[in-house]
Amino acid sequence: MNNEITGKVIAITGASSRIGEAAAITLAKEGARLVLGARRSDRLEALANRIQQEGGKAVFSVTDVTRRSDM
Repeated sequence: MNNEITGKVIAITGASSRIGEAAAITLAKEGARLVLGARRSDRLEALANRIQQEGGKAVFSVTDVTRRSDM
């Protein structure tokens, strides 16, 4: 792919569901390298695995943006 997103590292909070999940899938298909964050580890892991199985690059960290220590 030849676009401005390919190879960029993008962090997404709220990645375990809805808009965050959809954004992660779309950006991964465009070639972005993703850091996924949310509170639900099971869903984060499943999403990261899905992205990787489809040829994308993603890692995840259980994160609660309302907790300063998680930032």
